[in-house]
Formats: sequence, C-alpha cells, structure tokens
Amino acid sequence: MIKLVVFDIAGTTVRDNNEVLLCFAEACRQEGITASEERLNALMGVSKLEVFHLLWREQLPEADDEKITRLAEQSFLRFREILETYYHTHTVEPTDGALEVFAWLREQNIKIALNTGFYRTVTNIILDKLNWQTPGSPIDYVIASDQVPKGRPEPYMIQNIMAVFGITDPKEVIKIGDTPVDLLEGRRAGCRLSLAVTNGTHTPEQLAELDNDGLLASLRDLPAIIAGIA
Repeated sequence: MIKLVVFDIAGTTVRDNNEVLLCFAEACRQEGITASEERLNALMGVSKLEVFHLLWREQLPEADDEKITRLAEQSFLRFREILETYYHTHTVEPTDGALEVFAWLREQNIKIALNTGFYRTVTNIILDKLNWQTPGSPIDYVIASDQVPKGRPEPYMIQNIMAVFGITDPKEVIKIGDTPVDLLEGRRAGCRLSLAVTNGTHTPEQLAELDNDGLLASLRDLPAIIAGIA
C-alpha cells in the first residue's frame, strides 16, 4: 500500500521552461565559470551550493578548499539573486495534470509532499505564487535542500518527510521527479518506485539510460501506476 508520494518541484509539478537552467547559466557567466549547457543540465535537481563547489573544483583543480568554498558561496549568492528576481517577476504555473493528480491522491488518502534542490527562500516564493502554502493547499508537506545535511541524490529529504508522517517503511513511498538525481534519490531512499516524468528537463532517451521504475509522459500516468500496485 502506498502512503506517500514525494514529488520534485521545478519540471515535475511546476512548469519549467528552462528558466532554472538559464538563471544557472547566467550566474556562471557572471562569475566566470566555464561550463557547457549540457554539463549544467546534468546537474539539475542538485543543491546549487553543492553544484558551485563541484564546478569551481573542476575549473580550479589546484585550488585549496578554502578558496573553493569562498568562490562557491559567492557564486551561489549571485545565483540566488538572479533566480529570486526571476520568480518574483514571472508567472508560476503547475505542470499539466499536477492538480488533478493531487486531487486523486487526496481521495486515496495518500500523503502529498514536495522536495527540491532549491533552497527554502526561493521555494517559498514559488509556493506562495501557487497558493500551495495556504489553508486548503493540496500539498501536505514541503522540504528544501538547505533543510537537510545534504541534498540530492542523498535520501535525507525523503527520510525527513517519512518521519513527519510516521512512515517507517520506504516501500510505502513513491518518488517522482524529472532529473537523474531524482531517480537516484528515490533509489537511495529505498522507495517502492523511483519514477520520472519526461516532460521536464531531461528527454526520454536521457532518462531511459538510468535505473528507474518507469518513465511517464505526464503526471496523469501516475494514478494508473499506483492502482496497479499489488
């Protein structure tokens, strides 16, 4: 029996028109980080502070840890400024089928949680624009990557959500996202299913190469998958 579904935010439940990648690329440009769009897209879903550590280490392999940490924190602040400005000034919409799937899960008494590679401040901006933090919201719980010791693909966010709902068996949990680290996070948490939608940041071909329990053309495919679980 499934008791909880953990959804990613950008690209999975919130429409992503490459704005996160574009903001990320702009922050790298302004900070002097050389990285291809393909490389940056491969890092979608990962905590961006961790990503900046990784990118600076790749660019400056001889630098000491103190310098890498300082550069990463500076670049992360630049990214925060760009991303928050974007979300404050643009419309935010749920992905196709998200609201009806939330309603179906509610009818089945299945808890609905969101987790994200975003930090809490920008997560709140997005949730507030969607009215997903008000009374009557379809969402039961939300956690961001800066609220746990380490973000994706580590399982801490999923484990935190399970603890909130008193769920001890990860086989009662489904994880669904749109990136490689979403799939790996679900695996590392031991979830019953680790699924991905193919209408987000990665193509069906890119996701099909990864360990997964199913690729969905839309969130609308999720109820049939849950209904088919013995």
